[in-house]
Amino acid sequence: MSDAALPTVAEVRAAAEAVKAALDRHLAAVESRIGDDDPDVYAAFNELAAAAEEYDELLYDRYDEVTPFEIPTPEDGLPYTGPAEPAAFSVLVRRDYAVVEPARLIAQAERIVAHDREAELSQDGGTADALGVLFGEYEPDEIASRAKDFGLEEGDSTLWITASEEIAEPGEWLSMPFAHTDPQDVMHRFDVSSVFDEETDDGEDVDGVAGVDGEDADDEAEKPGLTPA
Repeated sequence: MSDAALPTVAEVRAAAEAVKAALDRHLAAVESRIGDDDPDVYAAFNELAAAAEEYDELLYDRYDEVTPFEIPTPEDGLPYTGPAEPAAFSVLVRRDYAVVEPARLIAQAERIVAHDREAELSQDGGTADALGVLFGEYEPDEIASRAKDFGLEEGDSTLWITASEEIAEPGEWLSMPFAHTDPQDVMHRFDVSSVFDEETDDGEDVDGVAGVDGEDADDEAEKPGLTPA
């Protein structure tokens, strides 16, 4: 960055003053909070995070220095702003697979059909139909544990636990089950990816990927999720 594009000393100092003011507002909100999920506390938290991030960026651009602040990023997730004591919760799971042996997948489906009168394959008998038969017969956890047997290769996976004010009515969300998920309602998340295993020779993770709170992902490449601030 050229000197002309560098933040001025005054801009860095103004950002530092903004952090101090945001700290005072956050402390005042905490001291006067009403209940564990006071919206004023969460608003002050978000303001403090934004001010700290701005100061951190300007400080680095001007002086090539960093702060010890750990600012939530889109990769880590957003700060939890749901109820402290949720009355209900939802578990959202995504698991990715590659179909690496279509013939094995279809053969497994054909075996199921041969022993189950209710299961059937269309005349095409392709991988799409085979997957329908497979997931109709086995629980998702069993398929995950036996992926290679079915000609599949596991990719990334994630599990989110999201807070709810109350349990949904039967059938209420079935038409669009994932349409109204707010990332800030995620109480906990657990990510599994091979990217967490890619470490450099000096022990640092590639691209700085690590578990939340600065802990490296464990041997199973599981990344513990965000918890309420």
